[in-house]
Amino acid sequence: MSLVPISLALDDKTEKAEKGNAPLDDIDIEEEKERKRKKVLVEKLKQHTVIKYPPSQKELSLPTILDQVNCSFEINALLQKNIGLVGTRLKRSLSVSERVVESATNIWDYVVFTLWHVLTTWVYPVLTQLFVLGLIIQRIAGEVLLRILEWRLLPDYAALKDTSATAQQVDIRLQQLCYWPIQYMTLRKRRDDWESVTNSHPEYIRFYNSLWLVANDVIIGIALGSYIIGNADFVANQVDRVVGTWSIEGLRRMISWLMDWPAGLKLNNDLAAFLGDLFLWVIDYWAGCMISLRPILPHIIHIIGFSSLAGASMPISLFSDLASLLTLHIYSFYVASARIYNWQLTIIISLFHLFRGKKRNVLRNRIDSCDYDLDQLLLGTILFTLLFFLLPTVFVFYLTFASARMAIITLKAVLDTLLACLNHFPLFALMLRIKDSRRLPGGIRFELQDTPSTFAQQVPTCAPTAYISLKSVPLPFRAMFAQYFHLGNRIRKHYFVPHVFLCLVTGQFVPPIHRKNLYSLQYKKSPPRPTMNGIPKKFANGHARRGHWWSK
Repeated sequence: MSLVPISLALDDKTEKAEKGNAPLDDIDIEEEKERKRKKVLVEKLKQHTVIKYPPSQKELSLPTILDQVNCSFEINALLQKNIGLVGTRLKRSLSVSERVVESATNIWDYVVFTLWHVLTTWVYPVLTQLFVLGLIIQRIAGEVLLRILEWRLLPDYAALKDTSATAQQVDIRLQQLCYWPIQYMTLRKRRDDWESVTNSHPEYIRFYNSLWLVANDVIIGIALGSYIIGNADFVANQVDRVVGTWSIEGLRRMISWLMDWPAGLKLNNDLAAFLGDLFLWVIDYWAGCMISLRPILPHIIHIIGFSSLAGASMPISLFSDLASLLTLHIYSFYVASARIYNWQLTIIISLFHLFRGKKRNVLRNRIDSCDYDLDQLLLGTILFTLLFFLLPTVFVFYLTFASARMAIITLKAVLDTLLACLNHFPLFALMLRIKDSRRLPGGIRFELQDTPSTFAQQVPTCAPTAYISLKSVPLPFRAMFAQYFHLGNRIRKHYFVPHVFLCLVTGQFVPPIHRKNLYSLQYKKSPPRPTMNGIPKKFANGHARRGHWWSK
C-alpha cells in the first residue's frame, strides 16, 4: 500500500533510450513532450492555489500507518513461510484421569474400527451371499410349486389353480415372490440414467402397489385370524348350523314339499316320490358325512385361522373352497336334474317333429320331411303324451336345484370379488392420484394462451405470435378401475346373456366362469415371471462392492 501512484509500465522506454539500449521513435518523442507539458501545467496550478490548508494530524500520520501495515503484511508472510521451522508446542503432562480417559477412548476407537472392518470385509459379504442363496432356494421352491399348480392330467383338463380358489391365491403370491427381487433390482438401476426413470415408472407403481396390498392383506388377515382362532368353536358351530339348516334340512324340507302338490300344482305322485326318495337318500348319506366331519370342524377352522397370517385373502379362498366342498351334493343334484330335464325335453321335441311327419337332419342341420309307419306314429304319440305330462314334475325339481346352484355361484362370485380387491386394488396409484396427480399422468393437453397486449403495442411490426401452454392431464379414476369394469363386463357377458337364459330353460349345463378368464385381466397387472437364468449374477452385481473377494 502506498500514497504515491504506482506506474503500470514495467519498464520505461525513455530510460532505455538514455542508456542507449534503443532509439526513440517519433511517437515516443511526442508522448514525452506531452508529459513534460502536463507536468509544467500542474506545477503552475499548484502555485496559483488561492487557499492552502495546513495538513491535519491524520494526514501527517497516514504515511506512517501505511508503512506499519506494509511491515505487518511482510512479517506475516515471513512467519507463514517459516512456520514449519518453529516446531510443535510442548504439551503439558496429562493427569491420571486424563490418561485413563485417553486410553479408554483409544481402545474404544480401535475396537469400533476393528469391528467395522470385520463387518464390512467378512460378515457383510457372507450375509449377502447367504441372503442371495436363500432367495435362489425360495425361487426354486416357488417354481416347483408353480409347476405343480399348473400341472394338467391331460392337455384338455383344467389345472389345479383353475379349479381351486386357494391354489389360485397361492399361485398369485408365488408369482409375486418370484418377481419382486428382479423388480427391485430394476428399480435400483433406474437411478443410473434419466431414460430409465421414465420407463421404470410403471414398474415403480406396480411394485409398491403390490407391497402395499400385501401389507394391508397381512394386517387384515392377522386381525381376522385372531378373531377366528379366538372364537374357533363358535365359528365352527355357526358353519355347522348354516350348512345343516340350509343345505341339508332346508333342502330336505323343500324336496318333501315338492313330493306333495307344491303350490297347488298337480304333479305325478309316483315320479315325484321316486325322484324325492332318490334325492333324500343322497341327502341322508351326505348328512352322515357331515356328522362324521363335525368333530374335526373346529380343527379346520383353526387351520383357516392360522392361514390368515399369510393374509386375509387366504382364509377367504379357503372358505370358498370349503363352501364348494360342503355343497357338493347340491352341485350333483343340479347336474343330475338338468341332465334328466334336458333329455326329456329333447325327446319331446323329437316326438313333436314326428307328429308333423318331420325329422331332424343332423348332417345338414335342418328339418326334413319323413314318412313314418302307423305303429311308429302310435308309439310316438303314447311316448309324447307320457313325457309331456311328466315334464312339470321333473321341471320343478330341476328349478329347485338350479336356483340353489345359482345362489352358490353368487356367493362364490362375491368371494372372488373380495379376493380381486385384496390382490389387485390400485391402492398406491389411488394415493398418488390424490396426493400429487402429476405423478400419475394420463396424457397431455395444449392450451392456446392470449398474446400479451403490451408486447403488441411495443412491437407493432412483428409477426403474429401464438403462445401454447403444455399441461399434464392426470389419469382419470375410471381409467384406474378400467380392469374392474372390464372384469364386470366379462362376468355380465357370461351370466346375463340370452344364451345362459336359454340354457337354463332347456336344462343345459351352465358352468361357472372359468378362473382363467376371471383372473386373466388381473394377471395382466402382474409382470411376466422371469426365468432363473442370470438371477444369481444380477444379485451379486447389485450387492457387490468393488475390492471385495466375493465381488469377483
